[in-house]
Amino acid sequence: MLPRADTDGVVTSRYGVKMRANWDDRTFQYCQAATYGRNLSDFLAAQEGRFVFVDIGANQGLYSLLAAQNPACVAAIAFEPVAATFALLCDNIALNRRNGRIRPVHAAVSLHSGMASIATDRAHSGTASLRGTAPRSAAGEEISILGIAGVDALLEGEEPLIVKIDVEGHEEIVVEALSASRHRDRLAAIFYEVDSRWTDAGAIEARLRAAGFARFDRFGFGRHYDVLARR
Repeated sequence: MLPRADTDGVVTSRYGVKMRANWDDRTFQYCQAATYGRNLSDFLAAQEGRFVFVDIGANQGLYSLLAAQNPACVAAIAFEPVAATFALLCDNIALNRRNGRIRPVHAAVSLHSGMASIATDRAHSGTASLRGTAPRSAAGEEISILGIAGVDALLEGEEPLIVKIDVEGHEEIVVEALSASRHRDRLAAIFYEVDSRWTDAGAIEARLRAAGFARFDRFGFGRHYDVLARR
């Protein structure tokens, strides 16, 4: 059964959230067909205690929208640096009437604030990457980078933090930044993507273990998979 399309260009996906139709984008297609599976969505839905969701590499907002469906989610902070994708993120937040719970931030996350060029692909927005080995054929866009000090200012509170990281090769830097956060002890779970072509999974796990994480569940196989790290 295909996702249900409304007459105004809005699609209700198999995940149950509304998104602005963007059929030329493979990432959007994956969101609509539930290609990303249920590991993170089920984990977010199962949370009973209050939490804040930190969505680093939010793209069009699928997981922020799913987190916000759980009444235990106090807030979601969604970081997306690419202008066109950020516009869709904001639109999707409004479509689902989550403006009061999801805060979109037009920036990438790294160790220090500044500007950088990101490689983008209009046919697959989820492949936008800051890594130097991004395809030469990809288009470039100047984006804002928010360092960990700036991120920390957005994370005020006491609730545990559940973080999703999907940044196409910048994961190790983001984990390093989070490890330096003054909110580090609030980090309860981190769901991150690994691609062995450009990700040092061992280095990420070692850094997270040093920060107090003890359980690492792997989802998928081969060179591309996800990890859920928990204390």
